[in-house]
Amino acid sequence: MNGVRTFATAGRVLRQLSHDPRSIALMLVAPSLLVGLFAWLFSDQEGVFDQFGGPILGLFPFIVMFLITSITTLRERRSGTLERLMTTPIAKADFILGYGLAFGLMATLQAVITVTFAVWVCRLEVEGPLWQLGLVAVVDAILGTALGLLASAFARTEFQAVQFMPLIVFPQIILGGLFMPREDMPEALYQISKVLPLSYAIDTINAVTAGDEGWDVFGPLLVVVAFAVGSLILASLTLRRRTP
Repeated sequence: MNGVRTFATAGRVLRQLSHDPRSIALMLVAPSLLVGLFAWLFSDQEGVFDQFGGPILGLFPFIVMFLITSITTLRERRSGTLERLMTTPIAKADFILGYGLAFGLMATLQAVITVTFAVWVCRLEVEGPLWQLGLVAVVDAILGTALGLLASAFARTEFQAVQFMPLIVFPQIILGGLFMPREDMPEALYQISKVLPLSYAIDTINAVTAGDEGWDVFGPLLVVVAFAVGSLILASLTLRRRTP
């Protein structure tokens, strides 16, 4: 692995994104619009948005980054770009980390925009520091990026990449504690939820919005970071040069 090659890959990805305004809009604007739609939907029901707005704030960036990353990476492989890159000294880890770095930067911008919109426009009540809410939103988006990179290694078409959502994303949404406290779930489902990273992301956001401190916030956040790092490692190990 070479740091220069990693940054060169990240720069190439960012240059490509700069020529794709629709993807930029999807990453930076769509999560805020979805949060705003959710807030508007429950504007007449006091307390509902404050209860669910935090988890939703972490959920939408996670989904958007998963989709964008998996499809973009797969397109690189299908177009032959990855195969040509692999004839150079660049390693698979350089490619994956470069993509992770580029989309991580976009995830940071996305989180700043989405958190600002949710708090100042939608009036989301947050007891904890706003920087912690922003940090969790960034980590959630990076988790979506890492899982998207991993999913792209097993998909052959963009449509197949989207089909991974019911397998990877939807179970985490259902069992993550958004609709029901995980402790109230049937025991088997509760045990399954304990191995899903989005469960810990939602736990962290709930802790921040409730004003909790210390390990209640950073404990589950470290679990999410570990899942993201593990996904990036697996993605570099399973990355293929081209799609059969």
